[in-house]
Amino acid sequence: MDLQTVTVGVVQATPALFDREKSIDIVIDWLGRAKRAGCQLVLFPESFIPCYPRGLRFDAVVGRRTDRGREQWLDYWANSLDVPSPSVDRLSNAIRDAGLFVGLGVTEREPIGGTLHCSLLYFGPDGTLLGKHRKLKPTGLERYIWGESDGSTLVSYQTSLGRIGGLICWENYMPLARTALYQKGVEIYLAPTADARDAWQASMQHIALEGRCFVLASNQFVRKSDYPERYQADLADEPDIMSRGGSVILSPLGDVLAGPLWDQEGLLTAELDFSLLAKSKLDFDCVGHYARPDVFQLTVVNQPDTQIYPT
Repeated sequence: MDLQTVTVGVVQATPALFDREKSIDIVIDWLGRAKRAGCQLVLFPESFIPCYPRGLRFDAVVGRRTDRGREQWLDYWANSLDVPSPSVDRLSNAIRDAGLFVGLGVTEREPIGGTLHCSLLYFGPDGTLLGKHRKLKPTGLERYIWGESDGSTLVSYQTSLGRIGGLICWENYMPLARTALYQKGVEIYLAPTADARDAWQASMQHIALEGRCFVLASNQFVRKSDYPERYQADLADEPDIMSRGGSVILSPLGDVLAGPLWDQEGLLTAELDFSLLAKSKLDFDCVGHYARPDVFQLTVVNQPDTQIYPT
């Protein structure tokens, strides 16, 4: 293990809700800020492009759909991201200029059929799209707007910064999904989310301690006034601040390295000291001396081998 020090950043920001290209402009601006802050890797929140449609119902009623709900769906669908596409090319060019590893939460549009997926895109510092993870199980009403995924996108990457992987929002409550990443030796664990509850912090600390990995958790900061005027009537009963954030960076021993950040936009940064990864394994290694493979074994269907970057 290379006991290096890596500087990372977590973006807590507000996208241009329901506007793909303006949201990409915002991503590009934060990439510049992260570069100036000396970051080598930066994480953006869940579905930052075009937004996490918190508070909207799409007129969901069991056994019935409405024309109005379909119009809202069309708005969201039309601003979601095709992968690949000219919009992804814009992102790749900006990431290459910034020279950063990037984890970016998006709503991705399937090119055949049109199903939407909540996805985490991974980019190398040369702008290469390394791959993507699609959320295995959308939560609650998310199942109405996003499709499910499978083990083929439980990806991990061996890079010059260490071994990187992650899960999206409440996937992080799935013990076997976490273990699938731990078995790949993930050292920098990315957790883009839409969960702004105080209780989320305990889950992130638990993952850091359980996986003996650095954890980067990123959430949006969103106010009701950030939504387009056409949605204001639907949000009449929502609070003025609809997502407080709570982005945070944690060490393999569960210590907070930066954050949590509440009620504002911002860039959290931290230096990850890889000697802590080794030290943390003294008394616990969930896939090593604590694993008990004579009792427990996990088989993950179609999970790909760790990708080495650069090849």
